[in-house]
Amino acid sequence: MMSKKVLDTRFIKVIVIDEADEMLSVGFLDVLADIFALLPSNAQVGIFSATLAPEIINITKKFLTNPLKILVKKEELTLQGIRQFYINVQKDEWKFATLCDLYATISINQAIIFCSTKRTVDWLAQKMTEEGFTVSCIHGDKLEDRRSIMDDFINGNSRVLITTDLLARGIDVQQVSVVMNYDLPRNRENYLHRIGRSGRFGRRGLAINFITNADSHLLKDLERFYETEIPEMPQNIADLM
Repeated sequence: MMSKKVLDTRFIKVIVIDEADEMLSVGFLDVLADIFALLPSNAQVGIFSATLAPEIINITKKFLTNPLKILVKKEELTLQGIRQFYINVQKDEWKFATLCDLYATISINQAIIFCSTKRTVDWLAQKMTEEGFTVSCIHGDKLEDRRSIMDDFINGNSRVLITTDLLARGIDVQQVSVVMNYDLPRNRENYLHRIGRSGRFGRRGLAINFITNADSHLLKDLERFYETEIPEMPQNIADLM
């Protein structure tokens, strides 16, 4: 629209790039460069993200002139008010039974469950529905229904939202008190975005990570990366809710 002069950019004063680590990644960088070439050179540019890798910060130099930088050290990134625990389920096939036991143990208002693949999302949604849970699920193959799915979850018509990293960013639902990583994220930055879906607006949140013997090293990697400790979930977890 801009290149065809349908959108007049002469009077644009401010340009905001949110989720900058994604927007400045390889897939979008060329498009952004084309956009900036059509924007006023004196427009103020703001770049925001909960996580910014060093290589992304270097890329921002192409778009920013003498910027004011507000950077948080990664060891301070783990959000206050969110308790983080892990459960060693040992094997993948024992995750679902553990999930059901967890729901029988603690009272959960609304929860988001993250899985690593679309297939796992669909399978888990079916299994939880069979067990009587009110579940919504969304992933890359369900984008056409995203609005109605999200409305059901936001309005409380479903208590559980199962998703891939598609929703690791940009969702603010006040009632979400628990985030479960049914599968640990392979991207370390996505861990912070995932658990940040709970404890919004100053509320307390809970992040529970299911780990197997095979991927326990991923948890250690997260602890090193964020310079934090993620302890094993205690037996009295209900008392901490």
